[in-house]
Amino acid sequence: MTNHIYLDHNATTPLLPEVADAVRDASVRYHANPGSQHQPGRQARRALEEARLQVGKLLGARTTGMNADRVIFTSGGTEAANLALFGLLGGLPGPSSPTSPASSLQRAAPTASSPTHFLTSTIEHPCILESAAQLPNCEVEQLPVDTNGVVDLDQVRRRLRPETRLVSVMLANNETGVLQPVAEIAALCAEQGIAMHSDAAQMIGKLPVDFTRLNLSAMSCAAHKFNGPLGIGALLVRHNLPLQPTLFGGHQQGGLRPGTETVALAIGMQTALECWHRTAIKNIQRIARLRDQFEQILTAELPTVEVLGSGAARLPNTSNLAFVGMNRQALLMALDQAGVACSSGSACASGSSELSPVLLAMGLKKEVIEGSIRFSLGVTTTTAEIEESCRRILSLCKRLR
Repeated sequence: MTNHIYLDHNATTPLLPEVADAVRDASVRYHANPGSQHQPGRQARRALEEARLQVGKLLGARTTGMNADRVIFTSGGTEAANLALFGLLGGLPGPSSPTSPASSLQRAAPTASSPTHFLTSTIEHPCILESAAQLPNCEVEQLPVDTNGVVDLDQVRRRLRPETRLVSVMLANNETGVLQPVAEIAALCAEQGIAMHSDAAQMIGKLPVDFTRLNLSAMSCAAHKFNGPLGIGALLVRHNLPLQPTLFGGHQQGGLRPGTETVALAIGMQTALECWHRTAIKNIQRIARLRDQFEQILTAELPTVEVLGSGAARLPNTSNLAFVGMNRQALLMALDQAGVACSSGSACASGSSELSPVLLAMGLKKEVIEGSIRFSLGVTTTTAEIEESCRRILSLCKRLR
């Protein structure tokens, strides 16, 4: 039987044993509704709030005093991003949260004659771009990227306007791993009193992320991207930023995200972040070496293979390779049968026959995009797996050419 090699960690990551144990134990210990007033409910509430506090600390949020930032648990990264966009731009009906005082970052609400201006990039995840398309009375403008997939700061400066109320640029691209100048963009926004959100789903668990140092107004993430449980994510929001709910039907989390919280998943998210922080430096270096080894072996044996985004800073785990002249779907199917799990791009669009919007935005040729495959390593990836995956890939490429 073929030994399967998992190289699709940007899609989702395996649950660490420590995290699985924490979720299992918490499911038994904190079975009560954290909104209940009896003793078991209060115990569950304390555990939930401790998890919220630790998640905030581990992600660099301010967690003490009158200026403590908010950590809002959601069902995942997509919901967190939707809450950021619709909640900050007021795109859905609903009262403002009583816990959200006025802020210098929140510009005047749009009128029928003065639509909101929302600035994002051409390489964002669908949870941003497709959500933005649904924003009412909002002009959405997309920032271009260079041939490595990096947003141009000069373009940001030129496109910020008096009616710009929110900018959203991801920390790292999910397809290429290319890092974006988010701190620099956030500084430009702060100068003009504009809120700045970043989708940090692909960055957390691969490189350090500090919400405060990045000077962000809001940041979204998903636990399953850093070896945590599926079904939970979070939106970090600066303490003084007005935010409207996008769901209704309960008072939980200050009314900003109603519904009974899952204490066990929150503890699982906390545990996953703690595990990553304990081994971060070692794992970053080890995974980067494995990724470089992977690329060196394949490009040495296959001269037509191109490493996309290689001219920019990238996540240490991500390698988007263009097997020029080959059909990616045929190669993906062959790799799957050979026991190598990888993808053609975003998991939300993987398997689509359409060309990647991210790679198109980079101005790459059609034949390059048609042969592109994303390989993404993780904390469980071994040297033996990299060597064996290269052997299988080389064998298949020679057979399929």
